[in-house]
Amino acid sequence: MSLAPQRVVTDLPWHRGKASARHLLSLPDIGPENLSLLVDRSLEFAAHEVGVPPLIGKTVGIYFKRTSTRTRTAFTVATIKLGGTPIAYGPNELQICTGETIQDTARVLAGYLDALVVRTNESIDEMRAFASQNEMAVVNAMSDTEHPTQAIADLVTIREAFGRLHDVDVLYVGEGNNTAAALAFAAALTPGMRLTLLTPAGYGLESNVLETARGLSLQNGSVVEERHDVSSVQGKFDVVYATRWQTMGVFKPDRDWKEKFKSYCVTPELMQRFSKSESSIFMHDLPAVRGEDVRDEVLDGPQSLAFRQARHKLTSAMAVLEWCINR
Repeated sequence: MSLAPQRVVTDLPWHRGKASARHLLSLPDIGPENLSLLVDRSLEFAAHEVGVPPLIGKTVGIYFKRTSTRTRTAFTVATIKLGGTPIAYGPNELQICTGETIQDTARVLAGYLDALVVRTNESIDEMRAFASQNEMAVVNAMSDTEHPTQAIADLVTIREAFGRLHDVDVLYVGEGNNTAAALAFAAALTPGMRLTLLTPAGYGLESNVLETARGLSLQNGSVVEERHDVSSVQGKFDVVYATRWQTMGVFKPDRDWKEKFKSYCVTPELMQRFSKSESSIFMHDLPAVRGEDVRDEVLDGPQSLAFRQARHKLTSAMAVLEWCINR
């Protein structure tokens, strides 16, 4: 006997009138207007205490399959500050581990949660599977290809420092990892911003990511370019941005890969060479590997806003949760 295909029932009383979920999986999905809105709202949260908590009665799942200091804490505290209740799930605590499909797990969680914040070093397709239901918002707190909430915190930091995002020149130094991809998308969606990615040959952005960023930059009047030789970069910059050379949990097959990265350490000399002026800033998404991707004198120096940038992981998490849940 064959069974009829299963369908999702959406006309029961508890479904009626419920707004469709709003997800944040990739920055190109949300567009320049929403990105600008999130930056503005993050700065409002940074400047003022929360008035009437907008997420009273809301529940947010925090599902992290990888280590995290800043992002997990930021989303947990953001939920509490906004009046919501966080529930944490470890990498082995959902029945996905015993064979339940992500889609079935998502449909169940959607009956309990208003949003699910997910971190994984695996494909963003896993998050899209969580987002296949239409009731629970899903937030990408880092996948193997993109770290969108980090890029929002980056833009907030730059905007706070300079009072603008247009006509800002950013130099990113290091591996073309998920942080770099998100920053490329964020810059491409921000009119008037110019981003140069300086990466070792063979360690740049994936070709499809760079192509997408360049296409978006043409639409929005911004510039995204990639170079692979420190000596080929001649300009001066408002922002010098570093990241750790080895993305968490990602193995590099080349045993001598560190040799290729040595000239990409942000030293005081490199910082001076590429800074437009003393008002130029240094940024780092953290955690830093001191002595490798950045020297102590830079990370702890007067131009460094790396720890203020980390603070904005919280304000951007607040903006993202409010945007996703309260529409």
